[in-house]
Amino acid sequence: MEPVNIHAQHAENHGGGTKEIWRITWILTVLTIVELAIGFWMIKIPLDQEGLRLGLKGVIVILMMAKAFYIVAYFMHLKHEIRNMIMTIVVPLALFIWFIIAFLYDGNSYKNLRNTYDPHHKEASTVKGEKKEHGAADHKEGEHKAEEKH
Repeated sequence: MEPVNIHAQHAENHGGGTKEIWRITWILTVLTIVELAIGFWMIKIPLDQEGLRLGLKGVIVILMMAKAFYIVAYFMHLKHEIRNMIMTIVVPLALFIWFIIAFLYDGNSYKNLRNTYDPHHKEASTVKGEKKEHGAADHKEGEHKAEEKH
């Protein structure tokens, strides 16, 4: 009878080993360094180049999503799970992301409609208030009360 190597059998069944973990770790490290380099480069770009800045932000978001995929797939062992288990996690996650986007869009829409349809709110937000000196209102009220007594 041949001795069975439990660790080799486990790696064979689940597709994971230390080489794979180190490979994914290096991929995540490189993605993080690229994100940081783009971020530091974006700081130096003038504010008037909004298109370039927006494009770089999009690249950073794509790199972040790639990192999230690697973390979930390999370190949370979702890559080696069966399809039904994956769908049990991915579908609610997608719905949760949609939920967040929908509420942010709805809140922004409410803010814009409020400014459009409520003329008092728009007028009140554009008019600067007068600064009153401390105690000035109390002093005037005291004068009115003294005049009423006489």
